[in-house]
Amino acid sequence: MLLAIDCGNTNTVFSIWDGARFIATWRIATDHKRTADEYFVWLSSLMMLTKTDANITGAIISSTVPRVVFNLRVLCNRYFDCRPLVVGKPGCELPVAPRVDQGTTVGPDRLVNTVAGFDRHGGNLIVVDFGTATTFDVVDVDGAYIGGVIAPGVNLSLEALHMAAAALPHVDVTKPQSAIGTNTVACMQSGVYWGYIGLVEGIVRQIRLERESPMKVIATGGLAPLFQQGTDLFHSVEDDLTMHGLMLINRYNSELETA
Repeated sequence: MLLAIDCGNTNTVFSIWDGARFIATWRIATDHKRTADEYFVWLSSLMMLTKTDANITGAIISSTVPRVVFNLRVLCNRYFDCRPLVVGKPGCELPVAPRVDQGTTVGPDRLVNTVAGFDRHGGNLIVVDFGTATTFDVVDVDGAYIGGVIAPGVNLSLEALHMAAAALPHVDVTKPQSAIGTNTVACMQSGVYWGYIGLVEGIVRQIRLERESPMKVIATGGLAPLFQQGTDLFHSVEDDLTMHGLMLINRYNSELETA
């Protein structure tokens, strides 16, 4: 079985693939100080509590936080006796190489989403990921990542607003009942929610103009279902996109080894 690990700036997700489907998924706060032993105690406890019978024989890691990769590697080596693939590192090949400026390092999460999006929807695709940052990944007709956009994440923007303006409270992200707020909290929620709807629609519109071709738009990330309520832009909202991409990349590399 495959252990797929997606480490983001806020949370790290562990999923187990049995060859046909993901049989379990767990989430933990990302912390570069967490040791391999701590990961294993947490993970093995959840596997026992949920009666997940998993014989891990392989692992793959995507991490936007470089400092956590070492301990995740140790976890896989020490407790599962396997050498993990790490997306973006030597030894982990992609089905189609990204086409970006020479010397540019593309975030592994964006590469994984590109592979998964192309597998499910084909090329000429925009993947919008509502994470700590809001990213737009442009997938060419052959499945290559060819660039995109990075904007501040929704929660990051709310936190910055709260920190910079002493009179403004911290608020949760939600769809307001109306655009015109009648109190401070409602005004902030409206500004963030409809502001991000406008940001997403505006960036997608500009990408389509530059590409001069129809492009599907799919969304992923924890807040994607919430923002889907305010726009008809998305062809699909998929919460398992990154894990699907990790599985595909692992399968591709396994096929290269056996070819």
